[in-house]
Amino acid sequence: MELTGDIVIAAARARVWAALNDPEVLAACIPGCEAVEAVGPLEKTARVMIKVGPVRARFAGRIVLADVMEAERCSMSFEGSGGAAGMARGQSEVQLSDESAPGGVHTRLRYTVQASVAGRLGQVGGRMIDAAAKQMADQFFGAFQAHLAPVDPGASAPADQVNALAAHAPHAPDAPVQQPAPAQAPAQPAAAQAPSAARSHSAVDQAASEWLRIKWFALGALATALGVWIGARL
Repeated sequence: MELTGDIVIAAARARVWAALNDPEVLAACIPGCEAVEAVGPLEKTARVMIKVGPVRARFAGRIVLADVMEAERCSMSFEGSGGAAGMARGQSEVQLSDESAPGGVHTRLRYTVQASVAGRLGQVGGRMIDAAAKQMADQFFGAFQAHLAPVDPGASAPADQVNALAAHAPHAPDAPVQQPAPAQAPAQPAAAQAPSAARSHSAVDQAASEWLRIKWFALGALATALGVWIGARL
């Protein structure tokens, strides 16, 4: 199995180097890691729970550093055993270099890994092992980068500052105060206006009918009196 990659970390080389040699940082960033202990300046032991395809086992191993150049490069040899699941051994090289990037000091980390596996783990298949190793490497360096360059909780500060400025910004001159309009009687609903209009029309009709009866009565009385007067003359 061979694996290569590089990653840019938003931290100085000295911090990256120190974190790579810190057992607590490694234990927190390695997927499935249960413990990392420093045996000596150049040697560490580790226990890691690994799952590759149908094989799931706890591996115990050791890592030995060589060709160390402080904050620049080193070589590592490692070997581990997972009991009936098999064993793994290999070597790796890590190089650190300064990286020009906006926003401060950055470090480019390049790594290469060559490893061999045996036992049940070796029977899983090369492609599955490579995919699992690549996934673990991505998870490790993602967690490693997050440890060295965590997300700034003040990232939302600009929005908070905008809200604060808006709260303390001078207000526009007040608009001239308008006198309240005189109160008006509330308009009656159309349903309430309809009976009122009907009553008005009914009253007018009754008055006209009464006047017509009086008029005909007067005309009838006048015609009767005129007839009696003419009869008396004849």
